[in-house]
Amino acid sequence: MRPTTLFLLTMSFLAGCAGAAAAQAPTLPYDHVHLAAPDQAAAVEWYRKHLGGQLSAEGKDRVTFGKTRFIFLKADAAKPSAGTAIDHIGFSFADLDAKMKEFEAAGVKITTPVRDVPGLFKLGFIEDPWGVKIEVVQDPENLGFHHVHLLAPDPAVSLAWYKQRFGGETARLKGRMDGLKYGDVWVLVAKGDATPSVGHAIDHVGWRVPDLDQTLGALKARDIKVLQGPTALTLATGVVHYSFVEDPAGTKIEIVQR
Repeated sequence: MRPTTLFLLTMSFLAGCAGAAAAQAPTLPYDHVHLAAPDQAAAVEWYRKHLGGQLSAEGKDRVTFGKTRFIFLKADAAKPSAGTAIDHIGFSFADLDAKMKEFEAAGVKITTPVRDVPGLFKLGFIEDPWGVKIEVVQDPENLGFHHVHLLAPDPAVSLAWYKQRFGGETARLKGRMDGLKYGDVWVLVAKGDATPSVGHAIDHVGWRVPDLDQTLGALKARDIKVLQGPTALTLATGVVHYSFVEDPAGTKIEIVQR
């Protein structure tokens, strides 16, 4: 092989490696889901009673599921989440049949009864009193808060967009559904035209960052749409800094430094 040819192949390989490195951001911890409800206290109690949320020392407007916060925004006229860029969220239970009977006895709105999807798991759908679409599944490998399910015209492109900006582990749920994992939380994307999430029952999702200004600068370099610049908020546990951005399908995303 000629030296010139070897040089060109080497440079091509290095360029490819650099391109691959640039394509993936470091994986950021998944932080929260921000929901809308006219009565925040009632929403906190509903998610505690029916889904097992735990009270948070950060404030009375939130509960936690493992490491994920569910924060309730006071809103009197939020629209249902179904059909938006954040179509629904998912929870996993060890015995879904028993849990659905519990929901039914408590008057929880069941929109789709349990069915067994071969090769996947049992699943059904419920809805909270304020229009949040919730998928309930029986996935013993990942109990509790299970996933966020987005809508986008091209799911593969959308997953690549998130991986390039927020990292994540590329994986296939039960070997069947492409997604990204952020710790125990899956981000999945279904094909469909979506309405922007702002003003709906699931207003936005959030990732935690070590340095807000640095992360926001990197996201701007990737042509991300910024909805709100750095802002400070004082909680019972200290000051947090956050900003809002948006994905191409209309998903509102909070990046927060705690």
